[in-house]
Amino acid sequence: MAAHHGIARDDDRAALLCVVDTVHGTQVADPYRWLEEPESPATRRWLAEREHEFAAAVRGWPLRAPLAECIRDLVATDLWTPPLHRGRRVFATRRPAGGDHPAVVAVTDGDDDSGDGREHTVFDPHTFDPTGATTLDSWEPSPDGERVAVQTSTGGTERGALRVLSVPTGLPVEAPVEGVRYSDVAWIGPDAFYYVRRDGGDGRRGVWLHRVSPTGPEPDVLVRACTGRRTVPGVRLLGRRWLVVTESHGTGHRNDVWIADLAPGGASGTGRYDAPAWRTVHAGEEIESHPDLGPDGLLYLRTTLGAPRRRVCAADPRRPGTAHWREAVGEDPGAVLDGFAATGSAEFPELLVARTRLGISELTAHGADGRLLRRIDLPGEGMATRLESDGRGGAHLCYADVATQQCVLALDAGGTRPRPWPPGSQPHPPVTVRRRTLHCRSADGTRVPVTLFRAGGGPVGDASSAAVPDDPAEPGPTVLHAYGGFGRPRQFGFSATVLAWLLAGGRYAVAHVRGGGDFGQGWHLRGARRDKPRSVEDLTAAGDALVEAGVCRREQLCLSGGSAGGLLVLAAAAQRPDLCSAVIASAPLADMARFERLGLGPMWIREFGTAADPEDFAALMSYSPYHRVLDDGARARPAVLLTGFHGDTRTDAAHPRKMCAALLHHGGGTRPALLRYEHDVGHGPRAVTKAIELAADAHAFAAAETGLAFPREPAAAPEGARLLRRWEQA
Repeated sequence: MAAHHGIARDDDRAALLCVVDTVHGTQVADPYRWLEEPESPATRRWLAEREHEFAAAVRGWPLRAPLAECIRDLVATDLWTPPLHRGRRVFATRRPAGGDHPAVVAVTDGDDDSGDGREHTVFDPHTFDPTGATTLDSWEPSPDGERVAVQTSTGGTERGALRVLSVPTGLPVEAPVEGVRYSDVAWIGPDAFYYVRRDGGDGRRGVWLHRVSPTGPEPDVLVRACTGRRTVPGVRLLGRRWLVVTESHGTGHRNDVWIADLAPGGASGTGRYDAPAWRTVHAGEEIESHPDLGPDGLLYLRTTLGAPRRRVCAADPRRPGTAHWREAVGEDPGAVLDGFAATGSAEFPELLVARTRLGISELTAHGADGRLLRRIDLPGEGMATRLESDGRGGAHLCYADVATQQCVLALDAGGTRPRPWPPGSQPHPPVTVRRRTLHCRSADGTRVPVTLFRAGGGPVGDASSAAVPDDPAEPGPTVLHAYGGFGRPRQFGFSATVLAWLLAGGRYAVAHVRGGGDFGQGWHLRGARRDKPRSVEDLTAAGDALVEAGVCRREQLCLSGGSAGGLLVLAAAAQRPDLCSAVIASAPLADMARFERLGLGPMWIREFGTAADPEDFAALMSYSPYHRVLDDGARARPAVLLTGFHGDTRTDAAHPRKMCAALLHHGGGTRPALLRYEHDVGHGPRAVTKAIELAADAHAFAAAETGLAFPREPAAAPEGARLLRRWEQA
């Protein structure tokens, strides 16, 4: 790559360098390269102007305040995670109604999960940092329940420290371990654990052994180094004996898995924790597997081996290679296997399996031989996640749907109807939401589903057709969401933002575009790397289908996506400026010529390709939103709201900064191009208050640009009635 520089001017204030790169013989202009420097005086001045513009725009959005109040009401419930039994304690996190962050709590002296014991808070991020900038990224209690390892990060960087706390006192027992990022922790006793270090530290990435030492630091031991610069390690301890290490290769459907026997006299020969003897489960193959240990002592693996929509296989952990696997639960040709839990007893092991069929979870129990034993009744048409054995034959899981806040459910051994946990807890009062499915034809003829939601009007249902049938409603403001990346299927969990939009009378649609994982590995790969333009074509076809079906008019359609979805909606609007009225792109990728040089871009080559390859580069430039705007000149374009987070270490905030500058100077100028920029948050979790403000701003923008006005009547009761009163008061 060669580069030369010309002179451009930033708002006629100062002479700035305009870089032009030569890539594979093609000149690629980059007039806003200077905005990649987040702390430069020029960038700071430019951001101050964008913040002033955004503040002025918000004052003209009449639904901003009532949307924020409605979202705040909808999330005002206690939010728990599934309980973990350790020693004589039960651990979970709870975010109290009205709270900003979840706290780690412990219940002592309860002989079951009834919640009747003495509860106390072990770690509260708000107490640790009253500014609210510190988040709890992960946590894991020791086997005896006397200590808990918590990882925190500050300012949205997702890079932080791992602290070991005393459960009775909540105080640290030693100096923190630095240089971790969402670190897995696998305790091997009360005083030692394995963890992963992905960045920082001494630069070596891999799985480390840490011995808790209150009297002084002991050097950690690297027990397995990463095999590549772009792999992500993971570690788990199964059955307090089998140490499993994984390495994910970028974001593709591939990982490597090894296992070691930590028992004295086992495969390691010595039982030494600092020198485990590894056996290969699989490595160097296009396979993705996630293991668990059954009560019968067998290793069960959710895997793509021979099953692009995944199946469950079983193996003896002493002979874990794929040649020794047998199928336990087969692949379903119409659904993707998302998760499983090995439950039951040693005599009668069971596999609890969660599948997703076009956004909706299904839960079934199978024998170890794959026989279907029973179907599990979920509370509605929603999303079942975090499926985990409770160690007593049953399981815990999280459930949510479009109208139901996430709740924890406990499923007894042999049961078919889970019950709320903690006992007496209830999800948010239900709101009637209708769900329909329509299909569109993409540019190459592929049939792409689009799921449509609307509040009120009868029971929840599902109808599949080429259009939304027999719907008497007039076209109305509609948000069309898409992600289409990394093989992730769209699952219909709870979003207070979406529900508030529906209650206000809007419609919400989800396009199941290629690049996502809605139909397994093949669906993902047909929208990845050089085929990524297909994801854009799928989204534009979905937008056209909504208009043709009478769901909305062009001026009532707003595209919405975040991260890889932000890239998708920006690319669709750049290629088809007539497609919609507005675009919300949250923390998006935008400059695909340089994505590898920003944030976690080097990890995403398997997903998007690399500019070093001529054919990959041609595909990248065919849809790169930043360059499409620069090259196409002053065309009339939709209104665009970009969000950027200064602490974002995934999709670097240079992407939305540069995209906004391109839209302002080359985007036609007839519709607003706004940047909502935050300085103390990142790509991941944040304080609830900040999340509410972001969501309200984004959807108030969508309301203003699509014509969503004060509702004439409640969309659903009782929340719709309360929302209407706030509209009237506003």
